[in-house]
Amino acid sequence: MQGHPLIAYSELVKATDGFSPTNLVGSGSFGSVYKGELGVQDDGIRSLVAVKVLKLQTPGAVKSFIAECEALRNMRHRNLVKVVTACASIDDRGNDFKAIVYEFMPNGSLEGWLHPDINEQSEHRYLDLAKRVNILLDVAYALHYLHCDSPMPVIHCDLKSSNVLLDADMVAHVGDFGLAKVIVEGSPIVQQSTSSMGFRGTIGYAAPG
Repeated sequence: MQGHPLIAYSELVKATDGFSPTNLVGSGSFGSVYKGELGVQDDGIRSLVAVKVLKLQTPGAVKSFIAECEALRNMRHRNLVKVVTACASIDDRGNDFKAIVYEFMPNGSLEGWLHPDINEQSEHRYLDLAKRVNILLDVAYALHYLHCDSPMPVIHCDLKSSNVLLDADMVAHVGDFGLAKVIVEGSPIVQQSTSSMGFRGTIGYAAPG
């Protein structure tokens, strides 16, 4: 990924305390996300990151990794999740290992705010109308950039509340580009959006047809 040098597997192990379950913040079809501390800033403070570890045994996971790297490698926008680095290596058992490291979003996903887990013992969180409108605008700005202003047009294909992440200031960032399609100039959109993966997206969120 241009501008994103690769990181060693051992560094991610250290950052996430051995991919400890206590650092697990989410899990999807193609990967699990862990909170970690990576690197040291000039002020001596370690930066918080989210490490998405691909489940390479899952069919389509490698394609998901490639699609996400391809979609994010040249994109820069305040409402997209920022990629810190990536890892393509071998784990301590000799198996292939792939991960993408993102800037950590301390306020979690929009889904967590709209549909909080009743079993969590955390304080009740509430989004008033103004915050909801601001989040909608942030997502709209991200989509406009992806479709119209990015170096190459990108279709996300899996936009849902769990893929909208909130930073410390409650600014929304669109993430998870594992099903994204990059539109090649001069090629029909319908053709470029067709994939061997068949149905793309999440039932209830994907466009019909």
